[in-house]
Amino acid sequence: MTDISSDLTDPLEQGATAPPMPERSRPLSKMRLYGRRFFRNIPASVGLGIFALLVLFAIFGSLFGKWDHIELDFLALNDPPSADHWFGTTTSGNDLYAMTVVGLRRSLLIAVTVAVGTTIISAVLGASAAYFGGAWQRIVLGVIHFMMAIPGFLIVAMISNGSGGSWVVLAAMLILIGWMLLARTVWTLSLSIREREYIQAARYMGVPGHRIVLRHILPNMGSLLVINFTLGVVGAVQSETSLSFIGFGVKLPDVSLGSLISTGAAQVTSAPWVFLFPGLALTLLTVSMAFIADGLRDALDPNSAAGGRA
Repeated sequence: MTDISSDLTDPLEQGATAPPMPERSRPLSKMRLYGRRFFRNIPASVGLGIFALLVLFAIFGSLFGKWDHIELDFLALNDPPSADHWFGTTTSGNDLYAMTVVGLRRSLLIAVTVAVGTTIISAVLGASAAYFGGAWQRIVLGVIHFMMAIPGFLIVAMISNGSGGSWVVLAAMLILIGWMLLARTVWTLSLSIREREYIQAARYMGVPGHRIVLRHILPNMGSLLVINFTLGVVGAVQSETSLSFIGFGVKLPDVSLGSLISTGAAQVTSAPWVFLFPGLALTLLTVSMAFIADGLRDALDPNSAAGGRA
């Protein structure tokens, strides 16, 4: 009779090596997932690179220039680009390179300030109006409808012009007239979010209303706020440029891209460099932010197929 005990012996007892266990893949964090989806979008990656270069140019560009933006060179009036003045000069003898650096810095500062301010005000007022309801909701919606009915652009033009072209006043006025549309969108979304189970559970557990708004309602619309922030930067740049172009925005001795473009538009045929370089900086800024907003929308939207599979 055949002995089958040797066939039942554990291979590990005979000195055999166990087959390697397959490695279990670690789940991606949300930030890494969003990052992969964003950088898979080539225009968005290019836009982020251009925007980063513009920010570096605005911060550190003055270190490489030979002239200050208010310094005059009376021996080079309205000169084309040269080794001494890389972007040329204006009719007053100002170095256009130095003015473009300062103007880009000022426009970026105004745009980011306005985008942050409008996003925060819209998020807090819209979500709190939807959650608390009652008289507070009627007050917030009444203010929104009233502000949307008045000609905000004209009010900003008059007040900023009366302030002497202060960029702080201009930014504050752009925030004042720019938060209503996003606040109404946030209010609409918050009406559905406040009825979800985890919001009801937090309320029954005695969590204060302001904590529910800040820690439970707003984080669930974070993608909307991030995308609107990037688009808000574009809108603020365009508003500042428009106001400065018609003479109601930033004024000398301070400069912005809008004021530089306004100066260059009058001599676009005789001295095109005065218009070309500020216009190029403005175009790169708005186009890069539009690409970034489009990439963020695809990366943060779980139903979007534009970002591919992570």
